[in-house]
Amino acid sequence: MAAYLPGNSTTELKEAPVPEPGHGEVLLRMKASTICGSDIRAIYREHLGKGPEAYQNKIAGHEPCGQIVKTGPGMKRFKVGDRVVVYHISGCGLCNDCRRGYMISCTSPLRAAYGWQRDGGMADYCLVEEKDLCLLPDELSYVDGAQVACGFGTVYEGLEKIGVSGNDAVLITGLGPVGLAAAMLCRALGTAQIIGIDVVPERMEIATRMGLCDHVLTAGPDNVAQIMALTGARGVERSVDCSGSAAARLTAIQAARKWGKIVFIGEGGSCEFQPSRDIIHDQKEIYGSWVTNIWRMEELLERLVRWKIHPEDLVTHRFPLGDVALAYDLMDGGRCGKVAVCFDEELAHESSGANLAAGHECGCPNH
Repeated sequence: MAAYLPGNSTTELKEAPVPEPGHGEVLLRMKASTICGSDIRAIYREHLGKGPEAYQNKIAGHEPCGQIVKTGPGMKRFKVGDRVVVYHISGCGLCNDCRRGYMISCTSPLRAAYGWQRDGGMADYCLVEEKDLCLLPDELSYVDGAQVACGFGTVYEGLEKIGVSGNDAVLITGLGPVGLAAAMLCRALGTAQIIGIDVVPERMEIATRMGLCDHVLTAGPDNVAQIMALTGARGVERSVDCSGSAAARLTAIQAARKWGKIVFIGEGGSCEFQPSRDIIHDQKEIYGSWVTNIWRMEELLERLVRWKIHPEDLVTHRFPLGDVALAYDLMDGGRCGKVAVCFDEELAHESSGANLAAGHECGCPNH
């Protein structure tokens, strides 16, 4: 069974053959596959983009995690039984970007993203190239692993670029799954003060309940003044925009103190600011960051274990594959944390479909 996204905010479940791994490939028995905001924006609602980067009616899901059940010839590292995370873009492997580990930036016609141009993780089985795998530590669950390549890896890359540390006050604009991941990682890094901004009460409540932010503000025109009041009129050392909103991006810039660093992670939208007033005179730096590279993803897996944090804690709802339509509909509404499709009975709560259809959380023990 596999899920496809025909557009018009719908899903389609169809039978899919079990693929046979070729040279350098593995067959994964899927364990968890989480839903990303880009799936909603660019595929679920309508098929955006053109050419080789457009959705090509493949099995959905670019955040897969599973266990190797079969290998093709030519394997160099991984074996049957290994628990693995998938870097969700399979690049050519030969261009400069791929050799840096940034397959996300590969421009070769051979580039294919799982769940977009090649079959992804919303199925019982997934065919993956060995070069796209990272080993999932035993201390982390499959639901932890599913979020590492895209959500948490994307945030970790951005935080590394601006150098977040325990010395800093950090502003996070947008508290969706990516913003919540940013707060969780900032907390693990010992950040001195974390301020979050959003408009969705459910996501603001998650940030507050989990203790991820020291202050949670409702998005509005007074945000910069509020942040100045919270930081002794100095502003924050680091700002992270996870919203893609023009107003939030401007807040991220203007609320940064002199010599501050800002990273834009949220996709889409626009941003208008006064260069001299907003960045040049205060010596601020703005970074753009897109996903991460595979070696940093592997490093993040190691550090999640060291920090004793679990991306799984941001999952508010879990569904079996048969209820994938409910999963995408819930994520599209935006009033939740991360949403996961799980493939084992111990991961997918037996009554999740009924509970979630009524608008309740899944009732899993760790939520």
